[in-house]
Amino acid sequence: MESAITTQISSFLSFGLGKEIFAVNVSKVLEILEITQITKVPNSPDYMRGVINLRGSVLPVVSTRAIFGLPEIEDTVDTCIIVLDIELNGELLKIGTLVDSVKEVLDINQEEMEPAPSLGKKFRSDFILGMWKQEEEFIMVLDIDKVFSADELIGVEELKETV
Repeated sequence: MESAITTQISSFLSFGLGKEIFAVNVSKVLEILEITQITKVPNSPDYMRGVINLRGSVLPVVSTRAIFGLPEIEDTVDTCIIVLDIELNGELLKIGTLVDSVKEVLDINQEEMEPAPSLGKKFRSDFILGMWKQEEEFIMVLDIDKVFSADELIGVEELKETV
């Protein structure tokens, strides 16, 4: 009897924040938008960049840099908004996340992924599915549903309802 070898390969969209490369499962990506006018909402959290009009709907836009504790930079021609479906308490929430650049779609073999690094109790790393090496650089593969805490997403949902 032959034993079947199953290789699980998933597609991920990679994006850059500074010199770091991250990836998110393409099943969570709805679309990629060029940077556009973002309307700042008064008294919104620091990570909330504002809202945009997406075909007649209000789309909250968050700064991925702020979520990851990175300093903000000026938007460039490469700055993009990745529109994502995030799961919160069993419901899908559509948000835009601002990134420095979108790179490419990667087909990653799950067996080639290294486990997330252990950073101790002080630092959260539960949102990192693993590390994948491409040539000489590591790409952090994210569990995008865990990147944003429930409190942050509830704040985004409440903000969307007030605009």
